[in-house]
Amino acid sequence: MKFSFAFRPKLLDALPGYRREDFGRDLAAGVTVGVVALPLAMAFAIASGLKPEAGLFTAIVAGFLISLLGGSRVQIGGPAGAFIVIVYGIVERHGVANLIIATAMSGVMLFLLGFFRLGVLVRFIPVAVVIGFTNGIAVLIALSQIKDFFGLQVTTVPADLFGLLKVLWTAASTVNPAALLVSSGSLALILLWERARKQWAYGRGLLARLAALPGSIVALVAAATAVWLLGLPVETIESRFGGIPASLPAFALPSFDWATVRFLLIPASTLALLGAIESLLCARVADNLTRDRHDPNQELMAQGVANFVTPFLGGMPATGTIARTMTNIKSGGVSPISGMVHAGTLLAVVLVAAPLAGSIPLACLSAILLYVAWNMGEWREFVHLRNYRMPYRVTLIAVFTLTVVLDLTVAVEVGLLVAGITFIYRISSLSRSEQLAPAEHPVLERADAAAYRLYGALFFGAVKLVETMAQKLPGRALVLDLKNVIYIDSTGIEALLDLSRRCTEAKVRLVVCGLTHQPRDIAGRSGWLAAIHPEDLLPDLASALASIDPAPSPG
Repeated sequence: MKFSFAFRPKLLDALPGYRREDFGRDLAAGVTVGVVALPLAMAFAIASGLKPEAGLFTAIVAGFLISLLGGSRVQIGGPAGAFIVIVYGIVERHGVANLIIATAMSGVMLFLLGFFRLGVLVRFIPVAVVIGFTNGIAVLIALSQIKDFFGLQVTTVPADLFGLLKVLWTAASTVNPAALLVSSGSLALILLWERARKQWAYGRGLLARLAALPGSIVALVAAATAVWLLGLPVETIESRFGGIPASLPAFALPSFDWATVRFLLIPASTLALLGAIESLLCARVADNLTRDRHDPNQELMAQGVANFVTPFLGGMPATGTIARTMTNIKSGGVSPISGMVHAGTLLAVVLVAAPLAGSIPLACLSAILLYVAWNMGEWREFVHLRNYRMPYRVTLIAVFTLTVVLDLTVAVEVGLLVAGITFIYRISSLSRSEQLAPAEHPVLERADAAAYRLYGALFFGAVKLVETMAQKLPGRALVLDLKNVIYIDSTGIEALLDLSRRCTEAKVRLVVCGLTHQPRDIAGRSGWLAAIHPEDLLPDLASALASIDPAPSPG
């Protein structure tokens, strides 16, 4: 097969015929998405153990590059809640400098996945694995926000579950009533506002305009104003991080120890895998709403470029995000230009309004993340588990539990292993052999022969079918009908070669019929086809049975 490399961003397809009206829609959508992304970007960074500007820089740089180079018309890239647990673990164990290297490594992996046109492979990850670790991440995000939600006096928060629970329990007596008031009020305001938005969206005038404003921004402004007016003793971005710089950082290579880079391969692979899953799932959802079709390989290459460049400009891992992409679509975005406008909007906020961001209370950001975590999880799947087969239940629960208790990397590995074993078992159970009854085919008695029909795939999980035949060979002839065999792997063909050798040793004639497509191709390449006498290779079962009949009917 000839490999062809194609790098064609969706932007090039969107520009021909692009009109002034389209730009107006993209401009409005981009500004709206920028407003939505502002609190989320800062909250994701803080929850990941980084400064709030890391999230903003990611949304600006990665968001611009993903829209500029991506394979979707409407997907918006930036920091995502799914990365919080992984990034926090990398920062705690290896430091920020090695997070930069791990993120860049994941960018290279993502680009290579797209370069070698492997984007379609992400769809092979079972939905039980995706739901399991998504719900697990949502739980971990919620647990990580308890500290700021209650204003607990905790210096460092461990990355592991039991260490986190121990620290939170120890600090339970240090609850800050003011912080709890701000976080609870912010969460209540977000819930009420989002519920009202659904009704206002069908109205006109002022209500329709208010419906475009997300609850997170309303809560952010209200909480910051309340803390400033009332002088509440709660932590803010200014008090903890010293505010947000009013400029983008210069490109800089970190100082790191090459001896630790080898330990970053697994975290980097996890970032790449999760980024690929998130972005391509998001793009598929967007396709269903826009009646468009994204290019998964181009999208992965764009994600790769963004994740390679962004960490050297003070950013963190990025991917396509469903919340911002849906906002873009609902706001009327029609091309990648809306995503570029979203990045420009955030850049303007950093350059102009950075001092104001310092007054944002961390308790409000924790409330926003709790809302994100709740919406991120697919909790109804736990209720509906009884409707699924046992392997699906075991896979989902195992991945969820391991994500929460141990580590996301371990959870995904175990989930894929369980799903793989389940798949092998199911395929092997669909592969079967059927022995023809001599009563229905008298020629088998006359010829002292046996005939078998094989169904399904003859692979390493189903070779027992052939091995059983080899153990009880007939006296003179053995007929194999492979018409219904759709696939044979190397182990399967090895079993057939062994069957041929046993037949030769026992002086039993082996007649093969119905060999087509992939099974015939591997039979030829392995040499099994050449070992079969031309008279014993027939097109169908009827001719195969006729060829072994010692006393054929006249006629």
